[in-house]
Order: sequence, then C-alpha cells, then structure tokens
Amino acid sequence: MSSLQRREQLIQVARSLFAAKGFEAVSVEEIAAHAKVSKPIVYEHFGGKEGIYAVIVDREMRALTSVLIESLSDPTAHPRQIVERAAMALLTYIEQNTEGFQVLVRDSPTTDPSGSFSSLLGDISLRVEDLLTATFKRQKLSPKGVPYYAQMLVGMTVFTGQYWAAHPKVSKEQMAAYLVDLAWHGLSRLDSKPKLLFEDAKSRKKNKDGKGGENRNESRNGDEDAQVSSAQADTVLPCESDNEQDDRTA
Repeated sequence: MSSLQRREQLIQVARSLFAAKGFEAVSVEEIAAHAKVSKPIVYEHFGGKEGIYAVIVDREMRALTSVLIESLSDPTAHPRQIVERAAMALLTYIEQNTEGFQVLVRDSPTTDPSGSFSSLLGDISLRVEDLLTATFKRQKLSPKGVPYYAQMLVGMTVFTGQYWAAHPKVSKEQMAAYLVDLAWHGLSRLDSKPKLLFEDAKSRKKNKDGKGGENRNESRNGDEDAQVSSAQADTVLPCESDNEQDDRTA
C-alpha cells in the first residue's frame, strides 16, 4: 500500500469511528487497531488524533459548503425553486456522506471555532439573508426580521436533516417535500408586522392587572382583544404565492 493509499485508509477508518462515537471517545490506539497499523503510522501521517480529525472535518465542510452555496447561487430562480434546491442539496449530501455529516454534527474540539459546523451554518444563513432581503423588498415586507427568518430556515432544514439521517424511513425526495411544504407555506403567508395573537393579549391583560388602579373597562378590553385574536387565528388568508401560476413557474 502506497503512502497516499495508507493516508486515505486512515481517514476512512477514523471518519467511521468519529461518526459512531464522537471525537472525545476515539483514541489513536483505536484508529490504528481498526486500520491494522501501529500507532506511529498514524502519528507519521497526521501528528495525532486532532490532525486526522481536522482533515476529515475540512473535507466534509468543503463538500457541504459547495453543494449548499451552489443551490443558493441563482438569483433568477423562483424563490420556491431555491428552497427546493437547498433542501435537496442538503439531503443528497447526507445520503451520500452519512458518516461525514455525523462527524460534523457530533461533539468536536473547540480549538478552531472558525472551522466548526456552526460557522458553516452562519455562512449559509448570511447567504439566505441576502436572498430573503431581495424577496422581502419585492413583497414590501419589513426586512427587520430577515436575519431571524434566515436562521429559522437553516436551523429547521439542518435539524430535520439530522433526524432523517438517523431515521431514513422516507425517501430523500419525500423528506425534501415535507421541508419545502412547511417552509414555503410559512414564507408565503408572512405578515409585514407579525404579532402574537393569544399570548400577546394575555400578557397585556396581565400587565394591566398587575399595575393596579385599572378600571373594569380596561379588563373588559383585554378580554375583547383575546376574543378578536382567537377569531383572527382561525382565519386563513389566501396568498398569491400558492396559486397555480406560482406552481407553474417553480
């Protein structure tokens, strides 16, 4: 076996171990034993456990970043198509690199925060922010919540991907459809100035009662607010984004 082949073998062995047990639970001895080599061979190629772990994470980060950025890089695409592409890109990566994805989302050393999975999600969230900002401007929606919506979309997709990796009971395409259904119908019904319907009215009423000195009319107004909120919550407003025209252009 050549030096390059041995290096690749060690990477594959270590990746499987890190995916199954996490960084802290794996030792150089264990890597060497599974690869059927001596410990000095591992040190010779990587300098230790941290070195081989860094190589694995760098490789997986590059692969995942590449497919996600590519899925978000066509500003002329229909917004729903972008959501679909991003969901499919992540799930395809997970399907083809299950062990690598498990390494990324498991525990890791904190020696290089810039190369962590959370930093990757931060970079992807910024890209999603740019796309949402442009879409919000076209729809005349307030951009104030864009950074939070971006985090929600990325977090929802990645967390669901983690669950699907451990419970792949549906196809990649069906899983993507579930993700897009929730994300798109949520995005297509955004309010310009969203507010709580039930809890906000309850909080206002509680604050008024706590101050003392409020008259009976104020209490009655709080109850009326809650009743109005309940009626609003049961109302589903039609949205142009879900019309057949949008589905055809997606």
